[in-house]
Amino acid sequence: MSALRGLALAGSLLLLAACTTVGPDYRLPDEAKLNAPAAQGPFVGATSPAVSQEPVPAGWWKLYDDPVLNGLVEEALKANTDLRVAAANLARARAIAGEADDAGGFKLGASAAGMHARESGEQYLKSEQLPVENLADVGIKVSYQVDLVGRLKRAAEAAHADAEASQAALDLARVSVAAEVARAYVEACANGHELAVAQRTVDLQSRSLDVTRKLVGAGRGTAVDVTRAQAQLDLSRASLPTYQGRRRAALYRLATLTGRPPAEFPKTLEACAAPPVLKQPIPVGDGATLLKRRPDVRQAERTLAGATARIGVATAALYPNVTLGLGAGSTGLLADIGQAPANRWGLTSLITWTVPGEAERARIRQAEAGSDAALARFDGVVLNALRETETSLDTYAHDLDRNAALKAARDQAALADSQAQRLYRAGRSPYLAGLDAQRVLAGAEAALAMSDSQVATDQVNLFLALGGGWER
Repeated sequence: MSALRGLALAGSLLLLAACTTVGPDYRLPDEAKLNAPAAQGPFVGATSPAVSQEPVPAGWWKLYDDPVLNGLVEEALKANTDLRVAAANLARARAIAGEADDAGGFKLGASAAGMHARESGEQYLKSEQLPVENLADVGIKVSYQVDLVGRLKRAAEAAHADAEASQAALDLARVSVAAEVARAYVEACANGHELAVAQRTVDLQSRSLDVTRKLVGAGRGTAVDVTRAQAQLDLSRASLPTYQGRRRAALYRLATLTGRPPAEFPKTLEACAAPPVLKQPIPVGDGATLLKRRPDVRQAERTLAGATARIGVATAALYPNVTLGLGAGSTGLLADIGQAPANRWGLTSLITWTVPGEAERARIRQAEAGSDAALARFDGVVLNALRETETSLDTYAHDLDRNAALKAARDQAALADSQAQRLYRAGRSPYLAGLDAQRVLAGAEAALAMSDSQVATDQVNLFLALGGGWER
């Protein structure tokens, strides 16, 4: 009858556990910045004709229609070392979540032992010496830890939230890697472009120097004209190593991003002399789709969910722990194992409880403060995502305007240089006027090339702010 009462008690405890879970159930607070109407609406900077409110595609780099860039990004997403670290962290977090799921509940154990020994007679209240015997013990035990107030449930919730945050961290790493590859590719080709512009300027000024020498030899100039032309040529040549070094650094970074040593950088890109160009407006969507898409927002939200669940874990420490057990086995002489005299069984219940003190209540306050901090971090991530996107949109729009102005300035400088050269050769203009026109043209060409590079980089930065590229 006592065994039946024990089973009845166990059933009551299980029923109680099924309907009792301490701590707050997670829900995103209404006051979270994510829910603000301004965070969900269109972007302020989305009025430029260079962007559209179409949704951002998963593989945004494919909009460039550049097979080389596509191949580099795909290679990096497979071999990048940061992604391998993030994937390992995710696997670890999932294993921890699996362990949390398996905590409590039914546990089955088995034991077996054999011994050839002489037992102490006095432990059996005998004065004579006991004979040497073959002894054995075998048994099985089933235990069940009752999740009385949902401590194990909250711990599992926290572990799963951590695993989902790790998944978001992996997605965030993918976003960063794709953008870094595109940025390094743009820098390599853009520096190649700027190098080509600088080289054309050097070639132009070299030819101008030859013409100047011939004119001086014909009596239509002075030695000062030659010296000035030579100085301008040397100054232009001095810029070439800078672009060559920047291009090589970008190539080394591409090699590292794709999981290769720097010496194995893609050799074909050494000849790249034009950054990739988009032939359509950049699709940016709106605030609502941005906040759903960005992995760092999702990571912060899952971290908040985990912090909320840990309040329940801390609160559960105020209540008892209950474990039920059922064991059976056989202990005695080896020859009697399995026989009635050696058989045993037992039904046990174990209740442990530490009287709550200030330490337990302090842990609850710690968990609540951790949840408040996680909400503040989540709000900060949301606001930062919106700020980064708006800033990137504004920067891109203004750099496009500057690029258009520089193109007009370059065209006018080229026209002025052509006119100055004709007038000088006809003897109707001093040499300094032609030299100044060349200097202005060289500066305009260099400024436009730099602006082209900046516009291409702005595009990558905008895609990075939009948070696409992790969907696979």
